[in-house]
Amino acid sequence: MRLFAIIALAGTFVATPAAAQDTLRWGPCEGPERPQDLRCSTVQVPVDWARPGGRKITIKVAKLPATGRSEGTVFSVPGGPGVSGIDDLTGDRDDFTKLRERFDVVSLEPRNAATYGLLPRECFTTGPWITPPRTRAEYARLGATIREGALKCRNADPAFYDNFNSASVARDIDAIRAALGERRLSFLATSYGGVTAVTYARLFPQRLRAVYLDGVINQLRDTTADARARFEEGEEQFGRFVEWCASVRDVCGPGDMGARWRKLVATADRTPLPVEGDSATYTGFDLQTAAMPNLRTPGPAPEYPRWRQLAQAIRQAEAGNAGGFAKYIKAGTGSPKLMSPVAMNMTHCADGLRYRDYREYQAVRAMGEKLSPNLAGTGVWHRLGCVGWPTPVKNPAGPLPAGLPPFLGAGTWGDYASTADIVRRVPGSATVRYDGHGHGLYLSGDACTIAHANAYLMDLRLPAPGTTCRPTTATG
Repeated sequence: MRLFAIIALAGTFVATPAAAQDTLRWGPCEGPERPQDLRCSTVQVPVDWARPGGRKITIKVAKLPATGRSEGTVFSVPGGPGVSGIDDLTGDRDDFTKLRERFDVVSLEPRNAATYGLLPRECFTTGPWITPPRTRAEYARLGATIREGALKCRNADPAFYDNFNSASVARDIDAIRAALGERRLSFLATSYGGVTAVTYARLFPQRLRAVYLDGVINQLRDTTADARARFEEGEEQFGRFVEWCASVRDVCGPGDMGARWRKLVATADRTPLPVEGDSATYTGFDLQTAAMPNLRTPGPAPEYPRWRQLAQAIRQAEAGNAGGFAKYIKAGTGSPKLMSPVAMNMTHCADGLRYRDYREYQAVRAMGEKLSPNLAGTGVWHRLGCVGWPTPVKNPAGPLPAGLPPFLGAGTWGDYASTADIVRRVPGSATVRYDGHGHGLYLSGDACTIAHANAYLMDLRLPAPGTTCRPTTATG
């Protein structure tokens, strides 16, 4: 998560149900990283939208103004959960160049970002290491551990904690819409931003002009369907890695990488591998979850630097040391093994991305062992972070209402199926399939996908069925 400081040099606005014009006071954004044309402001919203007259928090907002006459607002809904949309407008400004000829592009620092200071910083940077339970008693013990850590964060600000869900973020966005004086918004939603966008569509269908979903998380699939898709996508990507390894023996070493990997995972599950210079150890489950980020985004072809890094970590682990995995995981997270961060789970669990009970978890795990011999652990990891969660689901999934505008979805090898499943639920919608690696195509600068998204967002023109984009220079 990119965490830049942002201070609006303007007053705040208390949201009302409707506004005739833009009532926000826009000013320059503080910080040398911010583009000169990026404007910032703030909006006050209720901590708890069920009590609109109660305590307020101040949400940070930013805008890249249209370079021509503005015809409305495209709202960039950030992923994460908790990624700053203001950072997206900063780092990916050039990707919006064509869109800005006719539209303002607006985003927010969502309430589940780490920058609001209402919860301890540790809630965003730490969390338990997940061990998959083998028995009902182990499931209960994992739940007790997760509950204890979650309650430490909740005790800092229970009201704020209890409203760390995508429905609250969606309502915050609608308050910004009212402050902008817009009757309808167009959405450009990336990754977990898809949960927020779909929630907004359910809550405010009449306030949407267009919805573009880019490699999004799918809250609408049930637990079994979601796990099945994760297992299948993971195995397909692992197969691509194995095929690549066969062509670079000097990097991956001799023999079939698939067979070697399965042997390594089984060995580590029997006797966890040490991490040289650290007290952490790696089970086979830890190896699987640590491998997945590099498997999914290998980096630019033909070098594929993250696949090379993974291959080197595997060879080192085969020699008895999981330090190669720990090194790159620690560089990204500060921990030698993947954590399940409390703040991330505060949104996931409130949005219902959790196991109903031990029986459901066991069913998913058994399915993974059949469908995913190489990466069964990756399909259960996320939802295990919600076992024992101390608060109920606040934003349950629900059917999309009739009357929505047609959606456009786009996705890569790793996320197209998730996105397409949502888009198919809205009559008249379309998709763009990207025949390659990656995640978040618009913000990654893929010219083909951006062109299709812009045609839709600007003129409501959808691509023909079967439209596919391919890498001009392969990227991860």
